[in-house]
Amino acid sequence: MSSFLGNKEDILKELNVDTKIGLTKEAQKLSLEKYGANSFTKEKSATLIQKILESLKEPMILMLIFAGLIAIGVNTVAYFNGGHADFLECLGIFIAISLSITITIVMEGKSAKAFEALNSINEDIRVKVIRDGNIEIINQKDLLVGDIAFIETGNKLPADGRLIESVSLNIDESALTGESVPVEKDAEAVITDEKTAVADRINMAYSGSFVTTGNGKMVITAVGDSTEFGKIARELSKTQRTSTPLQEKLAELGKKIALLGITASMIVFIIQVVNHIRLGTANFETISEAFITSIVLIVASVPEGLPTIVAVSLSINIIKMARQNALVKKMVACETIGSVNVICSDKTGTLTENKMTLNQLFVNCAYVGPENIKDKNIINNFAINSTADIDYKEDGQIKFLGNPTECALLVGAKKSGFDYKAIRESAKIIYEYPFSSETKNMTTVAKIDGESVVFTKGSPEKIMAMCDISSEEKKCIEEAIEKFQEEAKRVIAFAHKKVDDNVENIREKLESNMIYDGFVAISDPVRKEVYDAVEQCRSAGINIKMLTGDNIVTARAIARELKILDENSIVLEAKDIDAMDDNTLKQNLSKISVIARSTPTVKMRVVNAIKEMGNVVAVTGDGINDAPAIKNADVGVAMGITGTEVSKEASDIVLLDDSFATIVKAVQ
Repeated sequence: MSSFLGNKEDILKELNVDTKIGLTKEAQKLSLEKYGANSFTKEKSATLIQKILESLKEPMILMLIFAGLIAIGVNTVAYFNGGHADFLECLGIFIAISLSITITIVMEGKSAKAFEALNSINEDIRVKVIRDGNIEIINQKDLLVGDIAFIETGNKLPADGRLIESVSLNIDESALTGESVPVEKDAEAVITDEKTAVADRINMAYSGSFVTTGNGKMVITAVGDSTEFGKIARELSKTQRTSTPLQEKLAELGKKIALLGITASMIVFIIQVVNHIRLGTANFETISEAFITSIVLIVASVPEGLPTIVAVSLSINIIKMARQNALVKKMVACETIGSVNVICSDKTGTLTENKMTLNQLFVNCAYVGPENIKDKNIINNFAINSTADIDYKEDGQIKFLGNPTECALLVGAKKSGFDYKAIRESAKIIYEYPFSSETKNMTTVAKIDGESVVFTKGSPEKIMAMCDISSEEKKCIEEAIEKFQEEAKRVIAFAHKKVDDNVENIREKLESNMIYDGFVAISDPVRKEVYDAVEQCRSAGINIKMLTGDNIVTARAIARELKILDENSIVLEAKDIDAMDDNTLKQNLSKISVIARSTPTVKMRVVNAIKEMGNVVAVTGDGINDAPAIKNADVGVAMGITGTEVSKEASDIVLLDDSFATIVKAVQ
C-alpha cells in the first residue's frame, strides 16, 4: 500500500490504467486474477460438533468426564464380581455434563442469532466508475484494483484508492483512525516516507470512510482483504483468545479438588492396606476392594453440579444484561466483566456522541445558546453559505449529510426556530467560493429578499481581518476564543455585507470591508450519561484510560471534562508509547490516563501490558482501529449502532444503545 503514496502518474503507469478509459474487459480479468475481488474472507462459523468439543475442554467438565469414566470402571468391575453396581451415579454425572454444555450452547446460540440480525443491516454500496471509456454504476463487490472511481459528498468508500483528483475533498476516517475531525485530502500531494501513518496520508482514501464534503476521483489500489480494513480484520483472525478469570479460577479449583481427592484416596487406601496386613486378612480380593473404595472417594470429591450451576447463573446474567441493552456473545464474559478493574475506552462515538454540536454563539461580547439565535444574517449564513443537509428520522435521530460542522450549524438554526431549507429555496446563489486549507474560509454571494449579500465563514483570524472591529471588541472576542480553544472546541466566525446586484466576481473585493457578526463554538459533546458512569467507576476502584485517535489537545480537554485526569495523571501520544520498552511502559501505566493519536498496534500493546500486570481489562470502541485491542482484552465491548462489523465481530459484548453507562450496569 505504501508504494501508492508517491506521484499519481507513476501509480497509474504501474497499474497500467488510463484515467479516461479505465479498465478494459481484458484488464478486469487480469486485475481479478492478480488482486482478487472486493470482499473480506469470512471465517467459517463453528459447527455444533466443534462447539460441543470446545465446551468439553473446560477444566471442570474434563474433571467430570474423568470422574464419570472412573465411576463406570468401578461399577463395571463390581457388576462382574457379583457386587453392588450403581450405574445411576454414572448416568447422573454425564447428565450434569450434558446440561452444562446444552445451556452454554443454547444461550450463546441465541446471542449469535441476535448478533447476525444486528449485522445483517448492511447496504450494498453502488460505485460510479469508468470502464472501457464509459461511465458505469457497479456494486462494490465488483470493484477491482485499477478501477477509476468517482467519489462525492455522502459516499461511503468501498475500497482503498490513490486520489487523482480532489475538489474541496474532506473525508471522515474516524472508523479507521479514531480521528473525529474530517481530514482534508489533496490529490496533488506526494508522500515520500513509506512509514507515514494512515491518518496522515492526505493523498489516499480508505475503505469504510465517509466523504463529508467535496468530490474527486481515485484509482483503486486495494480491495477486500488487502485494504487497511481487511489487513486489521485478517490480523484479528490470527489472534488467539486467552482464558478468562472465571475459566482460570475454575481450572485452579479443579486442580485443588483433584489434588485433595487423590491425596484423601491415597491415605484411605494406605490405612486400609495397613489394617488388612495387621489383621492378617490381606489378599488380592481385600486389596482390590480397598483400591476401589479409594477410587470412589475421588469421584465423590468432584462437585457434579458445579458446571451446571455456573452455566445457569451465567445464563440468568445474559438475560439480565440483554434487558440493559448489552448483547453477550460469550457466556463467560458475564462473570469476567464483573472482575474488571481497568477500562480502556475509545473517545469518539463511545465517550462522545461522534456528532458535532453547536454549543454557543458569541456575539456582541455575550454568549447565546443554540436555541436563542435571532440574528437573521447569522442564520442566513448557516443556511445559504453551506453545502450540507440534515435528515430527521422517524425515531427522532438526525442523520448528517455532508460536513459535520456545517450540519451542526443547520441543527442550531432548527433549534432557534428557522427552516434552513426554506431559506435556501428563497435565495439565489450568484457566486460560491468553497473552503480550503489555503483560504481558511468559505464565501457565498446570494440574492435574498431582493438584496445581494456576501456571506462568509471560517477561521476567526481570517474573518476578523476582513472586518473593521474596535480594539476593545477584538480583545473581548480573542479572550472568548482562547477559552473555547482550551476546551478543544472548534471556533468558526461569521461576517456579511450587502453589495450591488452587478457585483464583480473578484473574491478579494467581495471579502473586504465586511460586517463582523460573531462566532460559534462547536464540539463533539460528551454523552450525558458518561459523567455519572465515570464517577461510578472511580468510586468502585475501576481505572479508566482513554485511548483515542484524536489529537492530544482534544483528548486532554475531554479527559479533564470527565475528571479522568488528576494531579498524577500523564497524557501521552502514541509515538511516546512506541519510544518506551515494555518495562518502562509497565512502570508508567498506572499514571498514564490518556493516549492520543492511538494506533491499533499501540492500543493492543497497552492492553496486553495491563493484563500482564495482573489486571482484568475491558476495552470499548466502535471503529476497526479498536478491534485488535477489543479482541485481546479480557472483555471486548463494541458499539452496536455505530460500531463497524469488524469491531463487533471481535467483541464479547455488544452494546445495543452505544452507551458507556451500560458497561457500568454490566459490571454491577
